[in-house]
Order: sequence, then structure tokens, then C-alpha cells
Amino acid sequence: MSLRIAFKTLGCKLNFSETATLEHRLAQAGYQCVPFDGEAEVYVVNTCAVTEQAGRKCRYYVHRVRQRCPQAKVVLMGCYSALKAEALQAELGADMVLGSNTKFLLPDKLPLLFRDTAYVFDRGAEDAPVFFGAYSLQEERTRSFLKVQDGCDYFCTYCTVPLARGRIRSGEMFRLLADASEVVAHGIKEIVLSGVNIGEYRGSKGERLADLLSALSEVEGLRRLRISSIEPNLLTDEIIAMAAERPNIMPHFHIPLQSGCDRILALMGRRYRTDLYAEKVRNIKARMPYAFVAADVIAGFPGETEADFEACYRFIESLPLSALHVFPYSPRPNTPAAEMEGQVSKAVKAERVSRLMALSDAKKAALYRACEGRTAQVLVESKECDGHYSGFTENYLRVKLLCDEKSINTIQAVRLGPLGADGLAIGEVINA
Repeated sequence: MSLRIAFKTLGCKLNFSETATLEHRLAQAGYQCVPFDGEAEVYVVNTCAVTEQAGRKCRYYVHRVRQRCPQAKVVLMGCYSALKAEALQAELGADMVLGSNTKFLLPDKLPLLFRDTAYVFDRGAEDAPVFFGAYSLQEERTRSFLKVQDGCDYFCTYCTVPLARGRIRSGEMFRLLADASEVVAHGIKEIVLSGVNIGEYRGSKGERLADLLSALSEVEGLRRLRISSIEPNLLTDEIIAMAAERPNIMPHFHIPLQSGCDRILALMGRRYRTDLYAEKVRNIKARMPYAFVAADVIAGFPGETEADFEACYRFIESLPLSALHVFPYSPRPNTPAAEMEGQVSKAVKAERVSRLMALSDAKKAALYRACEGRTAQVLVESKECDGHYSGFTENYLRVKLLCDEKSINTIQAVRLGPLGADGLAIGEVINA
């Protein structure tokens, strides 16, 4: 029987696409990939270093494996492993530790697990500037995350990602187009571009993200293309215009804000201020009134006073945003922000997170109400527990509707109804 291997992925969509690529490679090499809750000889945790909670989750899953399958081998890989390789091996007794940029050694290094020693393969982010492509084929039937870029040179004062992932590098455009074509050949309708800082995409011939988007939008059979996240200072008018004009580039933007207060943005080391952010959001809404625009926000950054938070809240309230991804500030080792004065208490951070989440709920509900009665194209993805099926519109509204199993991975014309108590819009399929 082939060796069974199970993965648990923490963190961002980039991690998920990389895990999916490794699963595909291992399956081709004869390994049997099984669910993490199942029985396996090897368990792999693809770690995240963005928050303290992600570190706790890593420890939780390792302890769970040790209790349930004490004879199994445990591999840690990813950003958290890159930052704490030796410490994690010693603390958790991992049999192998791979960093962010050595995780792709996994298929070659797995045979070493069955010797009598532990292995740490992390040469450091700066020693691995090579771009490793990744995309998901098996994880989802309808959507694939295509990695186009890796690394970051921004060094925001709160962030460990540049330390873990290393400097910016990008995939060759011809290779990314080939990957996209393979995804489409597997029947997947939608591709989401992923990376650490995809607005910094640079092809070897000088291609920029707009060039890549334009080329990808012309891949035969690709019905939908989304941008996962893009810095506001890198979101060009050309990209916004392309999304407004090309039918398979979705009107959906995720633009990190982090704070709506210029003083805090300066402390964070961000490369824009609120006036530029507001200009980008309003430009999108002027071109695409029903576009979904989401923002990341950090609550309780060191030095954030009550007045700073109120300025942030009022700024966000004034913008036609659709949703917020809110995080309490989490001190990360070896970052300037962890040593700053004015650390905010957990209680105050929790209260600020709560207020911002309530604002997010109100903004999302407002967009759903604005779209009620409109006709949208819904990519049907999964069956809900109440017997309905659900999927997403072009502008990323989640909709539930009555259809059947055959409708999964099809795009249906749907008349949008009111927002249900479960947070999904009720939709009615329009029969041709």
C-alpha cells in the first residue's frame, strides 16, 4: 500500500494553492493524499506567521496528531516554520521542518522521514529567490488559485512576511498562461490570482500586472478571473478600467487599508495615505457601481489613540466599501511594531474589532439590498445543509438557490432576492 499523507493548511489562499500543488506532485509520485482527520503515516502542517493565533493553531494541530497517531511522522512547512525552524523542531518534536521557500523540496525529502533523526531544511528566505509556481486543481471544482508572484520588499512595521517569504519574484508570463490553460482544461470556470504582493508582478520582459491580466483574460474557456488582493498604491486606473470593460474580469477588489488614520498609516510604514485609498475606491464605484470592494483593517495598532480609531472609523464609514476583514493587532517577533510604545490592551482591541465588524455587516447588507431585483450570473459551487445550492455572483455576493446536483460548476442567470438570515441572498434561477 502506498504511504498516506495528510495536509492541514493555515493562512492565506497562497498557502492553499501551494499545498494543492504539493498534493498533486505527491499523488503523481505514488503517495495517497487523505484528509487530515484520517489515518496517515505522514501529517504536514503548512503554517502561517501573520498572527499569533496562527502560531497557536500550528501547535494545536501538531499536538492533536501526536495524541491520535503517536507513530506518525510530522512535517512543518511554511512561513511560521521559516521564522522559527529550530525552535519548532525542538518544542514540538517535528520530524521535518521546511521553510516557505524550501517547502517544494517535500517530495524529494520525504524518504528521509523514516530514518532515525529529525531534519530541518530552511536555508532562509534570502537564499531561495526562485519563483515556484502553484495552482489548485483538486481542492475546488469551480475555482482555482493561481500563484503569480511571491515575496515582498515593503517591510511594513507589523509584518513578518518579507522575513519569511523573502524578496519579490514573479512567474514567467508564458508559464502562467500555460498553467491557466491547464486549469481551464480541467473544467474549472474561475481563476483567482494569488501572491504576497501581486501588484508588484514583473515578468522577465517587463510585463506588469495589467499585462498579465489582459493576457489571462484571453485564455480560451476562462469564464472568470479575480484579483485576490492588491495594494492601493499599485491598483492602477488601467486595471480598474480593464475590470469595468472585460466581461470575464470580475468587479471584485480586495484592497488592504489597515488603518483609516494617516498618522497610524505612517507608523505602519504603509506606502499610501487615506486620500489615495479613497480615490481608488471611488474610481471603482464610479466605473462599476455594484462592485464588491473589501478592505483589511488592523485594530489597536501600537499608539492608536481613541481619536485615531474614531478617525479610522469615520473614514471607513464614509467610503462605499462592501466588507471589512478586521484583525486585532498581533505583535510579531522581530518587527519594529512589537517594540513600539503605546501597546493597546486586548480589551480595547476587542472593542474596536467589534465596532468595525458591525460596520462591515452593515456595509455588506447595504450592497445586497442595492442588488436586490437585479439579474446576476451565479457560479454554482456547493450544496447547502437546507437542500439549496449556493454560489457567487460576478461581484462576489453569495447566493442560495433551488437547483440540482448537475448545476454545480455551471453559471446560472439568477434574479437576486432579499438577504436571508443565514447571510446569503435568495436567488431565483431564470430559465432560458
